[in-house]
Amino acid sequence: MSVFDQVGDWLTNPDNWKTTLGIAGVPQRLGEHLHYTGLAVLIAAVIAIPLGAYIGHTGRGGTIVVGVVNSFRALPEVGLLILLVLAMGLTLALEAVTIALVLLAVPVLLAGTYSGVRNVDRAAVDAARGMGMSEWEILLKVELPNALPLILGAVRSATLQVIATASIAAVVSLGGLGRFVIDGNALREYDQMAAGAVLIAGLAIVVELLLTGLQWLVVSPGLRKKTSRRTRARTAVPTSG
Repeated sequence: MSVFDQVGDWLTNPDNWKTTLGIAGVPQRLGEHLHYTGLAVLIAAVIAIPLGAYIGHTGRGGTIVVGVVNSFRALPEVGLLILLVLAMGLTLALEAVTIALVLLAVPVLLAGTYSGVRNVDRAAVDAARGMGMSEWEILLKVELPNALPLILGAVRSATLQVIATASIAAVVSLGGLGRFVIDGNALREYDQMAAGAVLIAGLAIVVELLLTGLQWLVVSPGLRKKTSRRTRARTAVPTSG
């Protein structure tokens, strides 16, 4: 029997989809995984989006954004998690996991928000300022609406990274879909291990589609076309005459 058949048998086995004898099934693990992800992305957004918007609007601290993004992206998540658990104790494992995932999401959201606000057409900003708008009004009514495609793109990217990384919660005896990967490896039940990886990948794909649909609904057609033109301009290959 091939590994694909084994994974298919595991995923279609009803026993793996219900909680029995204290062994959690797929729905419970999925709920835990979404809880870790949602909590981390929400906290990261509350921290990074206002900060990125402020720095992008004022133009001060751009080098700090670059330094923070590069430094945080170099952090090894598993090593950081173990260090946090050792410092905070196993009773605060959930808090340690949340901190590790927040530190993963903050750089992506910070960079996306900063870039979005900073790249708003300066003519539109100057026109708003000339109309007598305050700096807060310019940020809230001009810059943030125009930066929305890049901000939502950063939210999508951060969410997918957190979904992929939230499996590390199983390393410190918490739940989530990573539990199937860790337990499957420990018990040498490789069908369970592979099925866990498939579930994590499937969740990432579903969330990506949902967030893409949300972005399409929220962002105005004009901004979508404008962002698309900018993307094509950046990726166009120059031709020699």
